[in-house]
Amino acid sequence: MNQGDIYEIFLDPTLGSQQSGRRPAIILSGTGINKITKTVIVVPLTTQLKHYQDNLILKPTLKNGLKKTSEALPIHIRAIDKTRLKNKVGNIERSEIEVLKKSLDKILKY
Repeated sequence: MNQGDIYEIFLDPTLGSQQSGRRPAIILSGTGINKITKTVIVVPLTTQLKHYQDNLILKPTLKNGLKKTSEALPIHIRAIDKTRLKNKVGNIERSEIEVLKKSLDKILKY
């Protein structure tokens, strides 16, 4: 489970306006910490494009394994138990990880 890997995850149960259901998500926590903890930090993806400022938009490629254009939602970042990770779908480029980090940094500063 490496930083930048995309897995199908199951987020239920959730409350309120949290992202829910079965969906792909990008592992954002570092590969080293992922090896020693039982949780990972993920950024859920949605195919309901919001086009929020600075959000990463991913078009389907063989590398990322996505079936539809998807938007990363760093505002919905969360730590999940590794048992919620199901199928590995693919992974993203280092430059795309950096876009996620910058988006998250803006959220934390706002």
